[in-house]
Amino acid sequence: MSRHNIQVWHDGLEQKETRVTGALWFETVLLPGGWADRVRMAEAGGKIAAVEIGAEPQQGDERVPIGLPGLPNIHSHAFQRGMAGLAEARGHTDDDFWSWREVMYRFVDRLNPDDVEAIAAQAFAEMLEGGFTRVGEFHYLHHDLDGHAYADPAELSARIAAAASATGIGLTLLPVFYAHSGFGGAPPSHGQRRFINDPDRFAKLAQAAKAACAGLPDAVVGVAPHSLRAVTPDELALVSQVFRDAPMHIHIAEQVREVEDCLAWSGRRPVAWLLDEAGADARWCLVHATHVTEAETGALARTGAVAGICPVTEANLGDGVFPTDRYLAAGGAFAVGSDSNILISAAEELRTLEYAQRLTRRARNVLAGGAGTSTGRTLFDGALAGGAQALGVSGEGLAVGAPLDVVSLNAESPSLIGRRGDELLDAWIFAARPGAVDRVWRRGRKVVEGGRHVAAEPIAARYRRTLEKVLAD
Repeated sequence: MSRHNIQVWHDGLEQKETRVTGALWFETVLLPGGWADRVRMAEAGGKIAAVEIGAEPQQGDERVPIGLPGLPNIHSHAFQRGMAGLAEARGHTDDDFWSWREVMYRFVDRLNPDDVEAIAAQAFAEMLEGGFTRVGEFHYLHHDLDGHAYADPAELSARIAAAASATGIGLTLLPVFYAHSGFGGAPPSHGQRRFINDPDRFAKLAQAAKAACAGLPDAVVGVAPHSLRAVTPDELALVSQVFRDAPMHIHIAEQVREVEDCLAWSGRRPVAWLLDEAGADARWCLVHATHVTEAETGALARTGAVAGICPVTEANLGDGVFPTDRYLAAGGAFAVGSDSNILISAAEELRTLEYAQRLTRRARNVLAGGAGTSTGRTLFDGALAGGAQALGVSGEGLAVGAPLDVVSLNAESPSLIGRRGDELLDAWIFAARPGAVDRVWRRGRKVVEGGRHVAAEPIAARYRRTLEKVLAD
């Protein structure tokens, strides 16, 4: 892999890097116990060493008007950032996920390892600018253009790790096991050749991916059977044991056709089959789960698993709407992800999650926790806790011992003026224009300043060169 390019990026980032030298002093900040004013937060080794409430700023402290914990992005296919907007012309037949997938196959056929790294870095930088400080990378692009494995089976996993290192985002890497094109072990298609593994080859790849992430601070490596249509029951059981204590993610029940095909294969709907046969528990994240019955919704909530909802992508693909209101009422845990990276913004994902419920229920503040409760706070707290669970990290927020992952909102943003407490979250999620995120610290290192990643220019320049080459006909 291209160590030279990685070093160039690292040099550009290191030159601009700003670490917390004194402490961060917040006029107001969301702590685990709620909003607090005049808070001084000290850092050591990338973690929060002390939190003092009602404190005065000291010389050398950086002042932050509004502070929030960084949010987890639980589901990303980073390479798809490069094809954002390329599937928006209607085809000759009904346009849906399956026609979008053909565009994706054609795009991925053009990518070499350098391209994957450049696109991932752009996506990760935009995530940090949008309020996400950790990403769950559902990584299924493994092999060379002809479908053969690279000499290093984790070549492309290492490129994802390099992009995470260069941008500073926290990484939970989820190597994907993908073996079939449909339920019952159907042979893979030509367009899937770069994704496909058998269980033995996947076990080696997953171990190599773990080694590729070893140099990243607080990286987590989990495992991800792609979907019930891409693995057999025996393969699912084997893959679930690869990292038996690590996060386990799976696409499920995203489209109506998937549900119909699963019924034809097994006599059960996908979520019902998974809950009956695979023993989903708190280490599982069921991504999308869009098409679930009322009984499945309650059963999923009771497992302690996380529903990984990707509202912007699900809207873009026309997938449907997860019944989040019923799921939360049943005590279910949820998180949000940017999936296809058609548009990357933590606030946009949370806003779209609530707005989808308003449109289908014809009501307002559907996901608020009760009368007088802030919808923004309910969404934020749920996405923070569920996202941390799904990505295998602490979900306590800005507490002593936790990573110093902080998002600063711009107090001069017109939508935030005069707001206090949970009103700030409501205004950021539902009313603020792009640019409301001002600064971001990840493990005490400032990675966003003035709304832009500190290495935005070199990252964007390489991304531009990559896309000009990849999309040239």
